[in-house]
Amino acid sequence: MSYENITIDQNEKVAILTINRPKKLNALNRDTIQELHNALMELKADDTVYAIIMTGSGQKAFVAGADISEFADYGIEEGKNLATKGQEQLFNVVENFPKPIIAAVNGFALGGGLELAMAAHFRTASTNAKMGLPEVSLGVIPGYGGTQRLPQLVGKGKAMEMIMTAGMLNAEEAKTYGLVNHVFEQEQLMEETLKIAGKICRNSLVAIGAAIKAVNACFAHDKDGYQEEINAFGEAFGTKDFKEGTQAFLNKRKAEFPNK
Repeated sequence: MSYENITIDQNEKVAILTINRPKKLNALNRDTIQELHNALMELKADDTVYAIIMTGSGQKAFVAGADISEFADYGIEEGKNLATKGQEQLFNVVENFPKPIIAAVNGFALGGGLELAMAAHFRTASTNAKMGLPEVSLGVIPGYGGTQRLPQLVGKGKAMEMIMTAGMLNAEEAKTYGLVNHVFEQEQLMEETLKIAGKICRNSLVAIGAAIKAVNACFAHDKDGYQEEINAFGEAFGTKDFKEGTQAFLNKRKAEFPNK
């Protein structure tokens, strides 16, 4: 499938999904959100892809925000539909994706850009990264899950401060508050993030998908995370990956997971 606003490259078992609108600082518009959705469905079905790194083109921005020109004249219902469609089409898809998604934040991740990074399973950042939710400076609030995911990551008080002041965190501050896991020099960001993804790819993709689902259940008000874990743990015993993993351990050899 060909795309206008994104690119997909593959490094062994890792797909690198790049938002590629450098003249717009990779801002999200409707077409880009649709393309990202389509690309994720493509990568989900690709058995050669075990993990995904999501990043932005150039050195200035991961995603500098949403494309404001698209919705500046929207009314109430149009605004609700915009947020609903975006969450369903992309942000919730990223959060619940069965393969690990790492956001490599290179530069600005603001508004919808930070919301996209927060939907990923975890984040790395370059030393020049700046992250924030500045929506209240435009007379609106975060609409792609920012008011929900930011408190989960940095705590309620810090999330309230960030949202209310429309302020930004630099990379080291983001790491201190748990918003990102690692900070690297920009020229090393992709290389180091690929190393982390490579470690993930050695493990059972079936088990990782189950773990993603169980961890996410912890933050879902309509689910019992402990029961989700119990169910997933039990179901793992019926997989070929469990048989391979345990036999490899007992026979002191490296596991070769069939991912089934």
